Amino acid sequence: MGENGTGKQDGGGEICPVRVLHVLGRLELGGAESRIMDLYRRIDRRKVQFDFLVHTVPAEGTADVSSDSLMKQRPEEHFDREVLELGGRIYALPRFNGRNGRLYRRAAEAFFAEHHDFAAVQGHITSVAAVYLPIAKKYGVKVTIAHVRSAGTDPGIRGIATKLMRLPLRREGTADRYFACSREAALSVYGRKLTDAGKVRIIPNAIDPGAFAYSAEGRARVRASLGLGNAFVIGHVGSFRYAKNHAYLLQVFAAFRKNAGDARLLLVGDGELLAQTELLAQSLGVSDSVIFAGRCSDPSDYYSAMDAFCFPSRYEGLPGSVVEAQASGLPCFLSDAVTRDVDVTELVTRLSLQLPPEKWAAAIAQDREAAAAGARDRGQASGAARAALSAAGFDAASQAQEMQRFYLEGHF
Repeated sequence: MGENGTGKQDGGGEICPVRVLHVLGRLELGGAESRIMDLYRRIDRRKVQFDFLVHTVPAEGTADVSSDSLMKQRPEEHFDREVLELGGRIYALPRFNGRNGRLYRRAAEAFFAEHHDFAAVQGHITSVAAVYLPIAKKYGVKVTIAHVRSAGTDPGIRGIATKLMRLPLRREGTADRYFACSREAALSVYGRKLTDAGKVRIIPNAIDPGAFAYSAEGRARVRASLGLGNAFVIGHVGSFRYAKNHAYLLQVFAAFRKNAGDARLLLVGDGELLAQTELLAQSLGVSDSVIFAGRCSDPSDYYSAMDAFCFPSRYEGLPGSVVEAQASGLPCFLSDAVTRDVDVTELVTRLSLQLPPEKWAAAIAQDREAAAAGARDRGQASGAARAALSAAGFDAASQAQEMQRFYLEGHF
């Protein structure tokens, strides 16, 4: 970095931005990716630029693990064009699958031997962060950062392997800095010793609250396009995977629909358990009332179209969709496994996953009756929630400025 952290001079004497490398699985519409892009759009890119190292699947038996070769095998992903337009660069590593450890390490060594002129490498893929962060440091990267965004792992062999791979992150020195989206996420990955010693910086997943303001026009548009009519709509935004607990969500909806008249369940997202969830909806006899909307690049109007947000996750780091739903003025029904860091407004209701789904359904029905009686104006609720979220540090614009200072000066 140059004097006063403003960057470094090129051969012509001009100040160039410092570059920060974010290590991700993909550049698709995931939570981590969306949150980083929110920051990327708002930083001063004359001073700080983002680059991205993503993971792709190499051809079987390949001997060429160079980033250029891996990039050629990788399909274009959602954020690729925007990253390039904003001045970022995209590189690739092979995706670690538990059997290709030597190949993965060889690819990481080759990459950082050639590309190490970064002010920082920020690793959001923590399952292999203990591999690539020390390698980055070895080749001269100034600051290495582990950034945890999840507070749990799936059951089975894959979950056990992930926990084992993360164990070195509990030791000070594996990375220079430790970030987490919540205390629960920090404890889950870094352990109590580092967390309680103040070694972990908690950085909430920030959004643009204004982008999720309730819109009567957006509500009408989505409800018309999906044929929702006057139905009461329970919604969820998130990937179809174990942590999100769609199976329990379907059971809640099935119980709610028994006494709710015209009701629908609107599911936004995709993922590995989508087909399984569709089959479960059929077996519960509710498939005619469940809408699988797929992945959506701008879910704001979908939130506006909903009447309640149900989020029975088994574990979370800090779910941005819950923050977005509150910004839209939606009553949110969350499992007690979700971090309380998201309890920013009175729109949040907590329920245990140990309760039968009927109890969740009854809580949603009770809130529905209160709203129908005029206890809550959606537009006013959205406005108050957005102000509260900004004050609580969930505003991407202010967080971008804070992160920019860190990248330039090395401290908060």
